[in-house]
Amino acid sequence: MALATATIDFCALRANLARVKSLAPDSQVMAVLKANAYGHGLVPIAQQLADADAFAVARIEEALALRTGGITKPIVLLEGFFKASDIEIMLANNFQTVVHDEYQLEALEQAQLAGAIKVWLKVDTGMHRLGINPESINTFYRRLKDCPYVQDEVNLMTHFACADDNQDAYNEAQLQLFQTLVADKPEPLCLANSAAIINYPQSHGDWVRPGLMMYGVSPVKNTFSAQLQLTPVMTLSSEVIAVRPVRQGEPVGYGGHWRADKDTYLAVVAIGYGDGYPRHAQNGTPVLINAQRYPLVGRVSMDMITVDIGPDPSAVAVGDEAIMWGRELAIEEIAACADTIAYELLCNITPRVSYQYIASS
Repeated sequence: MALATATIDFCALRANLARVKSLAPDSQVMAVLKANAYGHGLVPIAQQLADADAFAVARIEEALALRTGGITKPIVLLEGFFKASDIEIMLANNFQTVVHDEYQLEALEQAQLAGAIKVWLKVDTGMHRLGINPESINTFYRRLKDCPYVQDEVNLMTHFACADDNQDAYNEAQLQLFQTLVADKPEPLCLANSAAIINYPQSHGDWVRPGLMMYGVSPVKNTFSAQLQLTPVMTLSSEVIAVRPVRQGEPVGYGGHWRADKDTYLAVVAIGYGDGYPRHAQNGTPVLINAQRYPLVGRVSMDMITVDIGPDPSAVAVGDEAIMWGRELAIEEIAACADTIAYELLCNITPRVSYQYIASS
């Protein structure tokens, strides 16, 4: 095994997509592949999602990489295009675009194209990030319908700000506003991200767009993947490269951040923030070695972490696999120990980590 390795389980990926379909059986699925498929590998993941109806990315470069990789399914640019020269590229590659501001609308109206582009009109119902103001929907909608370079069907979409919390009344307010705005517009609707797919079935609409849940990670507040019948797709692991004694009172790592309260042994694992393991992981963050949980101690270094394995040095040997997160050790727990979110951990995997793709684990 290479040292830092991300093992990607294709069977788990497809099972999670099936779970999405079981939760939203009447909706088409737009699988979200932005940020290198949430750190899992853009093209390899897309190639395994034959049952998805479309793919979504954030940037046109990601969409082009999918086409270069042989992906022919519809691809939606969730942030739309950033300059007018992208429009010809979108048409040539059969990309679909979100429109969320006046610049994009005007660029489409002023284009000189040999065909028409599929458009998703995004309305800001409360996220206050991207999207047209609710008061502008009728104007934007009519101008898009009148534009000769926009396909006749204009899909309508919005984005929830708090869908991970099913107790937050803001979700219902956004849903009601969107439903009011689109009531007289007979177009396909798309509202639900991963959290809304689980927490708000009434928001499923014609399309759902799963991201995090498709990779087997919980998008719901204070919930682990197993509770949602999701299977982690990635296992991040490395190897023990040293086992060494530490005496009571001796400091470990940069700044002497941790001192042994008794004589013990440490396992040194070849992974660190240079691989994407979170530098701010706290003392006590679990690491799994030989099916046993051991606490991380000392500061995370660029290339190494140290793990307290206790008084028995024979419990762990050089060459043993150490699991940072995966099916047996929830990434949601590691994220909490690092005061971050699972999204960031997945997206922070660095290029020096080796990827291993398997059919099942």
